[in-house]
Amino acid sequence: MECNDAESPGFELLYEEGPVMVVGKPPGLLTQAPPGIDSLELRVKSYRQRRDDRPRWGYLGVPHRLDRPASGAMVLATSRRAARRLSEQFEMRLVEKTYWALVAEVVEPAEGTWEDFMRKIPGQAAAEVVPPDHPEGRVAVLHYRVLTTRDERSLLEIRLETGRTHQIRVQCGSRGHPIMGDAQYGSPEPFGPQQDDPRDRAIALHARRIAFEHPRSHEKITVEAPLPPSWPSWVRG
Repeated sequence: MECNDAESPGFELLYEEGPVMVVGKPPGLLTQAPPGIDSLELRVKSYRQRRDDRPRWGYLGVPHRLDRPASGAMVLATSRRAARRLSEQFEMRLVEKTYWALVAEVVEPAEGTWEDFMRKIPGQAAAEVVPPDHPEGRVAVLHYRVLTTRDERSLLEIRLETGRTHQIRVQCGSRGHPIMGDAQYGSPEPFGPQQDDPRDRAIALHARRIAFEHPRSHEKITVEAPLPPSWPSWVRG
């Protein structure tokens, strides 16, 4: 269910059951922001207030984040208990997160594991690969497989084992396979519509699928987020 009318703009409602929602975040949108700045959190709160005819926004828990230029599935909680239980699943790495990334060049081998040490650069919204003995370095592990290649581009399916700042973007870029549109980590080419503000621009990183245990029913829930229309037709099928 796409919420893009005048009353509920800018996100897709992919799943809702009890105190749990899964929504599709569009690229270029902050997950959360200070008052007065647009964000996914603000849009979802406003949507629920109007839809349910609430005098106030009501509680909305955000147990994880997605980089501003990326798109895709995010799980949210509409009660504090559900938010706490979902946060515990994230902390214990029980949530299965699968990403799609369109990157430069043909990635070889066709599947594998990348392991690095990374650190968040102090004072910057950026991260980098560092030597294993760096005092601020933390291990970063992801598993990938190439889904298809075309025009010297590779579509990767990625499963994160760890969740470091900008991990997928850094690990791809450091190997000469920057994510399309990700100028911060080495991509020379734009991706999708070019907004005047560079912070609003998309990169070809999409949280394709998320699987978790419903905090109330304990059922395993798996939700897949459609790709944004800005992705190439040969990827979207």
